[in-house]
Amino acid sequence: MGETKTLLRLAALALMWGSSFFWVKLGLTAFTPVQLVLIRVALGAVVLLTLCLLQRNRLPARPRVWLHLAVAALLHNALPFVLFAVGEKTVSSGITGVINSTTPLWTVLVALATGVDRTMSRPRLLGLALGLTGVVLIFAPWQESGLLSWGALACIAAAVSYGLVIVYEGRFLSDTGSSPLALAGAQMTMATGFVLLAMPAGGIAPVHPNPVAIVAVGVLGVFSTGIAFALNYQVIASEGAVAASMVGYLIPVVSVLLGAAFLHEELNPRVLAGMIVVLAGVALTRLRGRVAATPPEPVPVAVTSDEATV
Repeated sequence: MGETKTLLRLAALALMWGSSFFWVKLGLTAFTPVQLVLIRVALGAVVLLTLCLLQRNRLPARPRVWLHLAVAALLHNALPFVLFAVGEKTVSSGITGVINSTTPLWTVLVALATGVDRTMSRPRLLGLALGLTGVVLIFAPWQESGLLSWGALACIAAAVSYGLVIVYEGRFLSDTGSSPLALAGAQMTMATGFVLLAMPAGGIAPVHPNPVAIVAVGVLGVFSTGIAFALNYQVIASEGAVAASMVGYLIPVVSVLLGAAFLHEELNPRVLAGMIVVLAGVALTRLRGRVAATPPEPVPVAVTSDEATV
């Protein structure tokens, strides 16, 4: 029974995080990237803070923790969420999900560059090489019809931001004394503030609402952001980070299949081969040791598995 519950939770997480790129694509038919992300993080914050209230989890009290949360909110939520939304103006939701799955590769590189992790075994080195090769295979810059564009670069920058902040969170937010759920609620609230500050730059354009876009953004904020983050912590608490990290391998599969089935996005053999190579590379980087606090996204703060918040 316990294993069945775990599998159901992992399946729910994979569906919520893997579908986030699908909902973003639909939401962009009515909202600008900044408008969409503001609604997303605000709804996520409401869900997480409500859960904190119900469970009587107090928000952090120390100013230093809030300072670190501000950095995490910017680099793990506000900035990458906007970059992914900007990227999806020109990049398919399926490929965006595959790019998101490269987050553990960037996490390893950042950890090595900053001295957090000095272990570079042969499997990890091969995994990095394979993962980056998979990215090149997906975008095929040698072809005139290659997918590399400013939108694709924005998505890659979002994944790099995840990799950078995961190492930061592992160092400064992994042992604060506050519950992970309270940290996530506080972080998402600060992310909402950051996106509000960006509204004059990209959020004052006219809104063209339609029922599909409104439902999509609602699902994105409530389920793929708020509930998914809370459920992720529950899986980590009950089954451990290793079990939770398995979701990272399902996210691109879900995003690619949804994009192909409902958005009629191209699903060619080269992109599929690139996705397989990327996931194989990510798997190899995890054979020996783990990067400190590696965690979506699609995931929040003080995360401990190898997915990204999406």
